[in-house]
Amino acid sequence: MTSELVFEAGDYVVYPTHGVGKALGVESQEISGIKLDVIVIKFDKDRMTLRVPVQKAKNSGLRKLSSNKMMETALQTLRGKAKVKRTMWSRRAQEYEAKINSGDPVSIAEVVRDLYRNDSQAEQSVSERQIYQAAFDRLIREYAAIEGIDD
Repeated sequence: MTSELVFEAGDYVVYPTHGVGKALGVESQEISGIKLDVIVIKFDKDRMTLRVPVQKAKNSGLRKLSSNKMMETALQTLRGKAKVKRTMWSRRAQEYEAKINSGDPVSIAEVVRDLYRNDSQAEQSVSERQIYQAAFDRLIREYAAIEGIDD
């Protein structure tokens, strides 16, 4: 029994630290004299191509798009009340970055929810806006890929 993930060329996939990309297929490459099969993933937004060894794909967190049910849970999280801890910003920023890089849509939705500011609230710092925008973009791209729409 194999625990490898199976992706077809053209499938949208999520790599935790980069978000949604499109699997172009599997290539064989020779690296340091070792033959290796790699999944080639193109991230159009970032103009980047990533090659993930097939054997490491699962451990790296590479996954298919979230199910509709999982995305609905993430959207429900967005509707919830913000839970902002009263710890130092540097500590919270690290926690938010970890949630974004986890690739989990519910965790990413928590960051968007917690950092969202409406017009009546205090202005955000530059780093708060950057983290909010990163989380927002990551969530939107996956939602758009699931729904078959552009972000």
